[in-house]
Order: sequence, then structure tokens, then C-alpha cells
Amino acid sequence: MNSANGTQGNGSSSGKGATMRAVVWEGKPYEMAVRDVPRPRILQPEDAIVRITSAAICGSDLHTYHGVFGSMTPPWQMGHEGIGVVVEVGAATEQFKVGDRVLIPGGADTGFFANDPAKDQGPIFGEGPDYGGLGGTQAEYLRVPFADDSLVAIPDEFSSDLDWLFLSDIFITAWAGLDFAGFEAGDSVAVFGAGPVGLMCAYAALLRGASRVYAVDHVRDRLDKAASIGAVPIDFTSEAGTASEQILRRESGGVARTVDCIGQECLNHHLRSQQNYVLQEAIKVTRYNGGIGILGVYAAMGRSAGAPLGDMMDKELLISIPDMWLKNLSIRGGSLFPSLYDILPKAFDLVKRGRARLDWVVTSQIGIEDAPAAYERFDKKLETKVVIRFPWAREQAIASSGAVTNGNVPADGANGKDGGKPPVRLPM
Repeated sequence: MNSANGTQGNGSSSGKGATMRAVVWEGKPYEMAVRDVPRPRILQPEDAIVRITSAAICGSDLHTYHGVFGSMTPPWQMGHEGIGVVVEVGAATEQFKVGDRVLIPGGADTGFFANDPAKDQGPIFGEGPDYGGLGGTQAEYLRVPFADDSLVAIPDEFSSDLDWLFLSDIFITAWAGLDFAGFEAGDSVAVFGAGPVGLMCAYAALLRGASRVYAVDHVRDRLDKAASIGAVPIDFTSEAGTASEQILRRESGGVARTVDCIGQECLNHHLRSQQNYVLQEAIKVTRYNGGIGILGVYAAMGRSAGAPLGDMMDKELLISIPDMWLKNLSIRGGSLFPSLYDILPKAFDLVKRGRARLDWVVTSQIGIEDAPAAYERFDKKLETKVVIRFPWAREQAIASSGAVTNGNVPADGANGKDGGKPPVRLPM
């Protein structure tokens, strides 16, 4: 595939030996690399090739970066949040054509109905061979299998990528966490973690009618962002006490719903690693007949080449079952991707109608060569959300010829700091 042309066919147009730049995990903890890798080609008639215009670094990518989560065999390409333009389609792809602007949800459609529960997870972009062996969105191009059912068309040709990008994962994940907790309008909510997913969870709770939302973290910038949308910031390292103590002084009996947006790599009140800490705090702070949703990753995979520090994660975590039982709590957690397409339509409509705006969580926009340094900054909590932008901001099909132009369309502030608009404070 010539970079200036889109085609339909079997992938031969991609060019034998053609390469692209991609962020690659090579199995070295606290290191990410940018490498030349083979450019993807059409492998099945239901495929599409998407030229990525924007991709994001996700908090779950940090578990791989830390060496505790991922496929057993590296290397693989990273990333599962993306926006792009279709530049090639397989012969059986009917709903999308060259030049279409698309959202790439983090988990691809399987192409069949799976009645085997072990297969319900489905393939995930950017997680390596054990999770479907797909490429990652942190690259110039991506092959999307079963494109008609995996991709989502973006209706507004002139809107920013940042308007839509976080529908690929973090906003949908945040929404699911509230569902896991049994959220209903009018509930009070405690969100542990004010990283990208936690901030989106607080935002979604307010959009859905929460009476009050507490955002728990210790990073001042993140707590300030939470306050700017109307959440109550709680510094869990404060001399005022633990997060549960601070919230219980404000909420007699506790909050109705709690969402864990941190997971097993959490820190306690003294900023020391304690893998069961957030779960313990969640049980303490949630009221009788309440619910807890678990979005944070809990995965004790053991050591492998792809997760060389995986044995640092405990396979058994101690929580107070009597406290949970006496409070009649409901607890639900797990991977989002099996339910992503169930939540996406309602969230997509909120963005389309302007009811939800998601770009405010972005703190930096970078080029792909800066990705390793961005991973380091994100890991050190110097960034809240980093977006990787690509020089080719947009490709449009020319109706008369089917060609794709390589025009100089502004990349919505690419390579700038704090690219998003100021956050909107929602009514309490």
C-alpha cells in the first residue's frame, strides 16, 4: 500500500518488506522501545488496514511496562486506544471504505458467537500473542479483523480526534465500573485512583446523576482535576487519616458505591506497596447493601519472558469476608472488553450530542519517537493522559479516483502540552 493511496484487495498493495514505526514491549521492565516493524497487510477478506492518527498510553499499559502483566512471549506492539482512517479493505468488508474515519475499540470482534466461556474475552489489541496476537494502536498502521463489526464510524469529519479517542477504552471502562458496583442515579460514590480511568469514572458518575463523588489519590494535579469537574478530592496520605476515615466522616454509614480504579499495584496510606489495600478500604467505606466495582488489574501471572516480574504479584490477597458478608455487599470485577460494545452506543451518543466531553483528561500530546520518555513520565505520575499523534493527521478519499490525499491538516495541537480544553465542572 502506497502511503498516498487506498486500495481494496488481498494486501499485496502494502508492499513486500514495507515497515512502519511502532511502540514495542521487549520484555525489559521500565523500558519501552520504538522500532521499525513490518507494516500490516490484509490477511482475511473481512480485514481493514487503518492508518492511525491518534493513540493513547493507557494505565493498563503500565502493568506491562512494570513487567508484571502480558503475554508470555515478547516482543509485541503496544496500545489498544486508537483513532484512524481506513486505507485498505478486504474484499468482504462492506460497511467501511477507504477514507472513512474510525474509532478502534480496544477489543476486536471475534467474528463468531463463542459459547465457550474461556473464549469470551476475545482478542485485545496491544497485548501480545496470548490475547489474540493482534498489533497495537501505538503504531502508524493497524490491521483490524472483522472490520465491519470491530470498527466504529466517526460521524463528524471535522471534529478533533480527542473528542472520540477515549471511547476506545477508558470512558467505557469507567462506565462499566459503575455498572459493576450497581450504580443508580442519586448514589454517592468513592472512586479509588484519579488516574485516567478514575477521573473518567468520577466524571461518568456525575453525568449519571451521582449525589456526591469522592476521588481518592495522592497526586495533587490529579486531585485538582477531580475537583474541577465537581468531585470531592481525598488525599489518602493526608494527616487527616486514611481515605476511608476521611470519607466516613463526611458520609455517615459510608458511600453507596465504590469503584477500584487502581488494582493490585496499589500503595497504602504510607505509600508502601500493599496489594490488598484498596480492596480493604473499599469494604470499609461502602455502606450496607452497597456495591463495589473492580476495574484495577488483579493478575498474578507468574514469571515469564513477557512478564519478567510477574511473580511479584500475590496469587492470594487477604480481605475481610466477615465485614463484606455482614454489610451484604455485592462485589464484581473483571476485564471490560467483553461488554465494551454493549456500553459503547450510549456513551457514543453522549459525545455526539455534546453531553460528554472527554479531551480534558489529556496532559500531553507527543510524536511516537517520544513514547519511551512519555511512558516514564506517566509511570512517575508526571502525566495524567498522554496521546501519541501522527504527522498524517487525516486522510480523505477523493470520490472521483478513490485516492487518499496526504494533506497538511492540523493535528489538533499535536506535540503540545495540555492539548485538551479546560474541564467542565458538573453540577452536584
